[in-house]
Amino acid sequence: MLIGATALLLGGGGLAAYATTALAGNSTTSGATSGHQHTAAAAFTISCPDVGERLRTVPRSAQLPVSKGLSALDKQVHDAYHKMMGGSGTAVMSPLKAQREKTIRMMVTAIAKNTKRPGYLLKMSGCTTKPVNEGAGAGGNDSTKTVKEGWYQGQNQTQGQQQSQDQQQGQQQGQDPNQQGQDPNQNGGQQGQAGGPSPDDFVDITTVQPNADAPPFAAPKGGNASTGTFTTECGRNEDGHFNSDNVIVTPGVSNGAHHTHDYVGNKATDAFADDNKLAASDTTCNNGDQSTHYWPVLRKLDGNAEQKPGAAQDANVGTTLTPATVTLKFRGSQVGQVEAMPRFMKIITGDAKAFTNGTKNANASWSCTGFEDRQLKDKYPLCPQGSQVVRTFAFQNCWNGRDIDSGNHRDHVTFSDQNGVCPNGFKAIPQLTQRITYDVPQGASFAVDSFPEQLHKPVTDHGDFINVMPDQLMSKAVNCINSGRNCT
Repeated sequence: MLIGATALLLGGGGLAAYATTALAGNSTTSGATSGHQHTAAAAFTISCPDVGERLRTVPRSAQLPVSKGLSALDKQVHDAYHKMMGGSGTAVMSPLKAQREKTIRMMVTAIAKNTKRPGYLLKMSGCTTKPVNEGAGAGGNDSTKTVKEGWYQGQNQTQGQQQSQDQQQGQQQGQDPNQQGQDPNQNGGQQGQAGGPSPDDFVDITTVQPNADAPPFAAPKGGNASTGTFTTECGRNEDGHFNSDNVIVTPGVSNGAHHTHDYVGNKATDAFADDNKLAASDTTCNNGDQSTHYWPVLRKLDGNAEQKPGAAQDANVGTTLTPATVTLKFRGSQVGQVEAMPRFMKIITGDAKAFTNGTKNANASWSCTGFEDRQLKDKYPLCPQGSQVVRTFAFQNCWNGRDIDSGNHRDHVTFSDQNGVCPNGFKAIPQLTQRITYDVPQGASFAVDSFPEQLHKPVTDHGDFINVMPDQLMSKAVNCINSGRNCT
């Protein structure tokens, strides 16, 4: 059956329909051809300037007002998006701007009490509508980029593009049920995640050309490289530690993430976990590492609508998938030794709003077991039978040597260049790589949690880390890495 609209599940349980690409159906009027059907009407989303990314200094006294403001801004876009999709159209844009102006002014006033007034934020209230086929990862070529040696150092290290006819044909073949990868049409009769993803967000991994010279956990190369590794085993969230908070971005605010996070490591992690609470907590790690690791859950698109924050109330529908494996590994530098991370340092990699923000901070990597020389930045992989979906988050490996956090949670850390050299003023630290695998149903049957207007795009994937290793354990990790040993 040709589907011409996707049902968007609202927080109150209502439904709003809007024209978009269908995620189900393999028929035509004649029944002679199978494959995804596409509607002709264009769909739009809302794109707003990212106030959080522009924050530079947030005094302690302003932390809670800023957290509440950032969460409120996300909720305002969420509500406006639902109203737009429910039939209000662009009439929502003017009230949205007025709401954002009020919230941003409150944040500016709170910050200005103890530091320079960030008046530039006041210019970020206006939003635009954006066709869904113009966002980052909307049918573009990011997934065909060749990822050279050192790819694990981040999205910014990719270079070159393979846009050959063979690869373009291969991506088209990824939607052919006769290919050996998963059948995109086998999604249990569901139409996919409410508000996304679309069929174009999936590609058969067997049709993608190898584009990563080094696998995710390859040791750095070079005469002066620190070639050791340190692995910490923290389980795969068997205890079901979930919440929709974000203690890094919106501390002190319940449901500050507006999507559900999967946690391993520190058992106390929620919006209200300060450094003292984290330091006193038990951990799921078997070596005493109290660090916090979290990422958005992956959901099976089975229509399961849990009416709670972070789930259906925030337009994230489907049964949460428990990882099959979680591997947390720290590696060294290509050009020399690494220094210890300070305790309680916070790092975010990737961008939850990359679909509308663009790929400046995007750092998603999707693949399949047995095919990890093929890394996808803006596509979900369709894996062959018996192969698992793989998410890999390679964190920033250079630190400014001073700050354990920054206003936008990015400025205090960065990636080395492709040769492993950190920018001036930054020093090499152990690079964390989070690798998570999943057993998923065959077909285009899964998606990552996201903000509604981000349409569950794979490019929005991201990982979070708070280093709460006891100093002695961090010293052990650094010594193992610098001496070329592989330790746990």
